[in-house]
Amino acid sequence: MKVYKIPEHLKTIIFDIDSTLYTNSKYAFEQVDVQLRHLAKLRGVTPDEIRKMIADFRSDYSKKNNGAKISLGNTLTHFGVTIDDSIKMRETLLEPKEFLSRDERLIKTLEQLGKKYKMIAVTNNPVLPAFKTLEAIGIEKLIPDIIGLDTCKKSKPHPDILNLAAKKTGARLTECLSVGDRYDIDLSLALEMGMGAVLVSGVEDVYELPDLI
Repeated sequence: MKVYKIPEHLKTIIFDIDSTLYTNSKYAFEQVDVQLRHLAKLRGVTPDEIRKMIADFRSDYSKKNNGAKISLGNTLTHFGVTIDDSIKMRETLLEPKEFLSRDERLIKTLEQLGKKYKMIAVTNNPVLPAFKTLEAIGIEKLIPDIIGLDTCKKSKPHPDILNLAAKKTGARLTECLSVGDRYDIDLSLALEMGMGAVLVSGVEDVYELPDLI
């Protein structure tokens, strides 16, 4: 865990979902790879060819942007896959319940946080598979609102997404804390906009949030 900034008057915690509210390397890999395999099938090439194309593009992007990373959704737009296409693919292909299970410790953690703060999930997946993920780990009632890829039709990082998260929870940007596992995708823009930020390496770090804030 790395703490960049905790707002002095914290009202809202904005959670990334994947690899933040659960730790499962198999699902983290599969939810990306299943899309690449599907794209390979549509294009009539092998999965390995698509994997290499995507990896090469993201590596080149990082080199040209001072090491910054680019989301899969934004990457795919450079290969002719629109945001609407990505939404349809993810809604059809992602099945988190096959990989994830109820997390009692996370439930207790969020119950504790929910007594003091508003909580909202922000993800680059559409709302439907995101809800299925929260449902699989047992927190769909604790984080009742999700901003997904189909909400703004934009992929993180984008200011519209963070502005909407603050608006939905009735907080100012300076009263929000972004929690996620990827600095470039989840935190860098949040910090630029005046939010707090905590980088986690998985749900194990999220368990410690009540003591941290």
